[in-house]
Amino acid sequence: MSFIPNGPSAISEMLAAAGKGYTSIDDLFSSIPSKLRTASLDIPEGKSEFEVERHIRELGKKNVSNLTYFVGGGFYDHLIPSAVDALVNRGEFFTAYTPYQPEASQGTLQAIYEFQSCICNLTGMDVANASVYDGGTALYEAAMMAIRITKRNKIVMDGGVSPIYRKMINSYTHNLDIGFTDVPVCHGQSDREELYKHIDDDTAAVILQNPNFFGAVDDHSDIVEKAHEHGALVISSVYPISLGMLKTPAEMGVDIVTGEGQSLGIPLSFGGPYLGFMAAREKYTRMMPGRICGQTTDRKDRRAFVLTFQTREQHIRREKANSNICSNQSLCALRALIYMSLIGDKGIKNIAAQCRDKAEFAKQRLAAIDGVSVMKSAPTFNEFTIQLPVNANVVIGHLIERGIAAGFPLGRYYSDMENFLLVAVTEKRTKHEIIRFADAVEDALWT
Repeated sequence: MSFIPNGPSAISEMLAAAGKGYTSIDDLFSSIPSKLRTASLDIPEGKSEFEVERHIRELGKKNVSNLTYFVGGGFYDHLIPSAVDALVNRGEFFTAYTPYQPEASQGTLQAIYEFQSCICNLTGMDVANASVYDGGTALYEAAMMAIRITKRNKIVMDGGVSPIYRKMINSYTHNLDIGFTDVPVCHGQSDREELYKHIDDDTAAVILQNPNFFGAVDDHSDIVEKAHEHGALVISSVYPISLGMLKTPAEMGVDIVTGEGQSLGIPLSFGGPYLGFMAAREKYTRMMPGRICGQTTDRKDRRAFVLTFQTREQHIRREKANSNICSNQSLCALRALIYMSLIGDKGIKNIAAQCRDKAEFAKQRLAAIDGVSVMKSAPTFNEFTIQLPVNANVVIGHLIERGIAAGFPLGRYYSDMENFLLVAVTEKRTKHEIIRFADAVEDALWT
């Protein structure tokens, strides 16, 4: 039996069932921009396996794989110890997903448990789940979690939150009755005066990011205190490597912490895979989405691990699930666990210090170039914003030809920032590479 509407009457019935007053198929898809719709897919005739493989190889040759990266914006080129790949590539981990049968999955469950423990140690929070898709999804899940806890539906979002995450949150909540208040963007620390205007007794949560998208580092303790006065929660999106140096979210009094775990041993690879992590205060454990692994004992009093909470829709909670889109990224979480275990507490502090020191050196070199301004409105970690005398894309194009990925053009998301470039420096960047980068920027501007 076909479930695809067949004929005018079937289409009319489908439109009526949608309940939105649609009168045509065009109405149904009106939310999709016209430039993304097409009357025909215009698919070419098929090719043989050999022809397809040859075509793909030719396309692959166009990729530039030897760039020196100064791009950030939430995803970073960090050093990954060789042992991470050696361990993760063991066959035992290839099919790791949800360990439904604990008696057959103790290794996977222990890895998840240890991952959660590492995230708690890193953020200072009480409980962490077994990961979610990525940093943006984690932030959305945290917002929904705050709405469940407070039974309010107003979210105040700081202007320094990643525009990539904003788009994701807006997409996920498009059909939900949630009121978002966006505080204006600024290159420095959070604008307290603007934030406080919008925090009231109807606010479910305030969403912050530290360091923010423009690289500014902040202590949000005062904002947390203000939000708590109104019964609102505070959600903080963090860059995990920065926690080797910065005050933890727990020390600021934050209620829910999220972040992108790509910097914890996951390579950059054309947009994924990524890893979202989430941690919270213990009293909110039952409101967290996804899965939480716990430690217990078996019948013989031996240490054992189980999924303590399983709040997804395919488990017993069904329509009452905390989320029906979250899924733990087991293999990526395993990479992050191995990475954190290998480098340890001192290693993260050392990496954080190198990132910060090298970024400061890059600032000095770039600030010495005539026409280049380094934004100095706030302290930064390893990422900072510079203003150029020309469109940032011009400089980016020039440097790509010299094997350098110059940074993230802020004009991509902000219409009045075409001349601004977000620059990131990790521990992998050498003094020679930073000097070569600054020299190339100067050449692009004045040659």
